[in-house]
Amino acid sequence: MVQAQIGDTVKINFTGKLEDGSVFGSTTDREPLEFKLGEGQILPGVEKGIEGMNVGESKTIKVPPEQAYGQHREELVEEVGRDQFPKDVEPQVGQRFKVPQSNGQTMVVRVVNVSESMVTLDANHPLAGKDLTFELELLGIPSRTE
Repeated sequence: MVQAQIGDTVKINFTGKLEDGSVFGSTTDREPLEFKLGEGQILPGVEKGIEGMNVGESKTIKVPPEQAYGQHREELVEEVGRDQFPKDVEPQVGQRFKVPQSNGQTMVVRVVNVSESMVTLDANHPLAGKDLTFELELLGIPSRTE
């Protein structure tokens, strides 16, 4: 059997779920995911789960925040005055904005709360701090003859 190893290009199907069973991502209705193991293109916990799998094998893994999107960091949550938004923008919970940083980069933030005078913005990844479950299926290793 051909097993996935660091350095291999692999092709997988996956379904990612939260603890309540809701799906946050899947290749079910699209092309399988293809990437090179060991290059950090996917979550570290998923990469570890794929390493050593045999072609055709399926398994379910649990990935803690430290091996996924990290812990939720309170310092990435900030309240700003509504007057900081352009007059024609009405911030709403769930909305995303690109915020310019002093280094010339932009940061994506999500609106998590809106009051009469303040807007709470969160720069954490929406899945930060969450335990994730992945159903994985190794379809092939295109970088090696199978």
